[in-house]
This record gives sequence, structure tokens and C-alpha cells, in this order.
Amino acid sequence: MALTNEIIQQRLIEKFGDQVQQFGEPFGMLTFEAPKDLNLKVLQFLYDDEVLKFQFLTDLQAVHYPDNKGRELAVVYHLHSLTNNVRIRFKVFTDILTPDVYSATALYSSANWMERETYDFYGVNFVGHPNLKRILNVDEMDYFPMRKEFPLEEQTRVDKDDEMFGR
Repeated sequence: MALTNEIIQQRLIEKFGDQVQQFGEPFGMLTFEAPKDLNLKVLQFLYDDEVLKFQFLTDLQAVHYPDNKGRELAVVYHLHSLTNNVRIRFKVFTDILTPDVYSATALYSSANWMERETYDFYGVNFVGHPNLKRILNVDEMDYFPMRKEFPLEEQTRVDKDDEMFGR
């Protein structure tokens, strides 16, 4: 029997009840979210379940939603069940003032560098990470460049004025 999105959703609801929510299927990929304090329990269930077997972490990243008060940062996990050839997307949201999310490095060793990159660019503090530090930006940076907290361009630049282009 082929593993379908309906079966995955049903097994998640059986295990976690209404703590898993916002189920959807954008582009055919099952997407859902859970509270951030349950991220490891959900990931462990997806990994260990005999039917699901989501034992490969394809990607881990963050998204900044500045207008989503109390849920400004989303950590997004893309998981792949190699035996069933099925992919899913799992999201946890956190407040930008306390961006603490449990590290998945004990379960997926590939999460190590992905969590470090996510910390480096978005400031998500992965609690329990063995070596959480900046890897692409300089240590002296006191901000996180991928957050939508700054204008895209400096408004005082004169080389961007229309008169420089003959308009």
C-alpha cells in the first residue's frame, strides 16, 4: 500500500491530536505545523514510525514574517521518507524575542550545519546544538541579515536618483 498524505495526516492526528494543525497540500506536499516545544517529539515520531519512516532531513531553514506578532520566525523542516518516496514539510513558529527551538542534531546529523546557517542568518537559537556559531557571517555582526528589519536599499543613495538615468 502506497503512503499517502491522508495516511500521514491520520497517523499524526492519532499520535498528537489537535497539537498538529494547519494541514495543507501546496504543490502536493503535505504541510503542517506544531508548537515549537513539540518539534523533537514530532520529528522523532516521524523518524521511528514503522509506516512513515521519515529518516532523511532534506532541508531546514527559517522564514521571517514580521507582521505575524508572536510568531515572527518559522523554522521549516523538509523531510523525506526514502523507502516510501514521500516528502513532507513541517513548520514550527516562534517569537522573535525568544527564538529558542530544540535542536534536531541528535536525530538528524545533517541538521548540524543547516541549524548553524539558520542561526547565522535569522538568529534562531537551537537549544542543545553542539556548536551553534556563525559560519558565513563575521562574528562581530550584531544583527541577522535575512530578517526583514531593514529597507532593501539605503534611501539616501544619490546614484539611484532618476536624474542619474536621464529621467
